[in-house]
Amino acid sequence: MTPAILLLKQKCIAHRVHSYNHDSRSPSYGLEAAEKLGLAPERVFKTLLVNTEAGELLVAVLPVHAQLNLKAIAACAGVKKTEMADPRQAQRSTGYLVGGISALAQKKSLRTFLDCSAKKFATLYISAGRRGLEVEIAADDLLLLTQGQCVDIANFSE
Repeated sequence: MTPAILLLKQKCIAHRVHSYNHDSRSPSYGLEAAEKLGLAPERVFKTLLVNTEAGELLVAVLPVHAQLNLKAIAACAGVKKTEMADPRQAQRSTGYLVGGISALAQKKSLRTFLDCSAKKFATLYISAGRRGLEVEIAADDLLLLTQGQCVDIANFSE
């Protein structure tokens, strides 16, 4: 059981855990999850970490088929600039391995930003804290648990 799942149980948050056999050769953890679980990529969300110019880490949660708009998250966070965090730094800060980083129950509490496209669905799928493990949760519950903000941070290719 991962810290993310333990948190959901402790807080009595409605959720469902979904697992699949992770293929280490897969080029995209998130798209692999969508494919193996038979889900539309719009419903599966990845967790990314970015650094601000002041060295603050931020959490971005957005659909797996989208790209993070670094300018948009910077504006939402009230900072001038953001860049993708080093994977080792992301792992140290969250306590999770890349490809299994969950927005829930991270070692350090970080400001979290959820792309508003999540509100289109009754539930979304996010990493449960391990590769091959997803948790289905309502967007409002995710925002409550992370004290996150719902913002437009994703770029969708046509």
